[in-house]
Amino acid sequence: MKTGTLYLIPTILADDTAAQVLPPQVAERVAALAYFLVENARTARRFIKSVAPAQVIEELRISVIDKDSTEAQIKAALQPLLSGQDAGVISEAGCPGIADPGAELARAAHQAGIRVVPLVGPSSLLLALMASGMNGQSFAFHGYLPIERSRRAAAIKQLEKVALAQHQTQLFIETPYRNMQLLEDLLAQLSGSTRLCIAASLTGPEEYVRTNTVAGWRKAGLPEIHKQPAVFLVGA
Repeated sequence: MKTGTLYLIPTILADDTAAQVLPPQVAERVAALAYFLVENARTARRFIKSVAPAQVIEELRISVIDKDSTEAQIKAALQPLLSGQDAGVISEAGCPGIADPGAELARAAHQAGIRVVPLVGPSSLLLALMASGMNGQSFAFHGYLPIERSRRAAAIKQLEKVALAQHQTQLFIETPYRNMQLLEDLLAQLSGSTRLCIAASLTGPEEYVRTNTVAGWRKAGLPEIHKQPAVFLVGA
């Protein structure tokens, strides 16, 4: 029996931007699917209805696969695809599999011989890197830095060391309500000549992207990005 296909479906980064950032193929695929593997059921239902209004949400099969899902749960969620049914993966925001539990679904799908198809859409990491003016030939994403202050300071110093020695752009994120604390730590720990890019609310009406030296940031002051989704980049 032919297996189904696992479609990785990108979602929006900012509210009410689907028409601007998603190609028509995304809405067409969402409208054609009846089974979805999602990071957050409520967010996914809202997204599905916004891009494919004809879908009857109550008739869809929606399974939650998040960072706490076990390997057994992931395999069970993929079982319908082994019987020939297609499925779509929808993350909380942006592209599934990039800093996202959707990666585990893709990994398990490959192991089971299931075809994996990525669809085009916005990735905050790539958008930030594109706009930063930093090295796009060599870069690394580190997710969240440690919360504890001394461990965070050590991590920042290490990222700066790698960025300068290898000319490699270092990307990381933070829980939005801790953005300003992270920025203060960055300015305190980084050398004045190191470049820092702040990219917040990408694709939204309050989008902010600015690269400056740390010395320049100290002089100009920091933008107010409290509670805004953001990506931070450090480079030579």
